[in-house]
Amino acid sequence: MKAKIHPTYYPKAQVVCSCGNMFTVGSTRETIHVELCYKCHPFYTGEMKFVDTLGRVEKFQKRQTYAQKQAPILKAKRLKKMNIEVEDKRPKTLREMLLGTT
Repeated sequence: MKAKIHPTYYPKAQVVCSCGNMFTVGSTRETIHVELCYKCHPFYTGEMKFVDTLGRVEKFQKRQTYAQKQAPILKAKRLKKMNIEVEDKRPKTLREMLLGTT
């Protein structure tokens, strides 16, 4: 093992949670600040709550409601576009059909 290339290992590093819980672990940092720990995480506590610090859940729900409102409008546009394309590809007259032009 080469000397002076490895980080310092702290066997009694303090982990501080936002709920106030503190415990020790081994780490390359002296103190670690976390948002969730085993005492406040919904999986371990059994509480049904969203763990959202950046507003991601609300952003996702907002996009879902917007998409549900826009679905019938987009479907109508898609059907209209398909009908126009089908009508444009059909020959208009017998002469166009015989000449092969559209």
